[in-house]
Amino acid sequence: MIKKKFLKTKCKVTFVLPEALATDVERAFLVGDFNDWNETSTPLDKKETKAGRNFEITLDLELNKDYQFRYLVNEGEWHNDWHADRYVPNPFSGDNSVVSTTPPQS
Repeated sequence: MIKKKFLKTKCKVTFVLPEALATDVERAFLVGDFNDWNETSTPLDKKETKAGRNFEITLDLELNKDYQFRYLVNEGEWHNDWHADRYVPNPFSGDNSVVSTTPPQS
């Protein structure tokens, strides 16, 4: 799931690993344009709740840009966000998720 909060100079984007994946995950990372596709620099925070396990992180991203990303879990499994704004092909025979930080038109 992706949650966005548009501010004057940035967009706060919260990335949440899909619940169906979080159950069997020990470690999860957010990997994308915003961290030069570094596989370990942006770990998601693990939270145990009454409803189960959750992984999430909030990033401040520049406005009016599209960012490609994927989740890397259990040190080798790549997953997309099912609530991404759209998907684009990647050079590895799959798709990347895309989040847009362009504010909606009023």
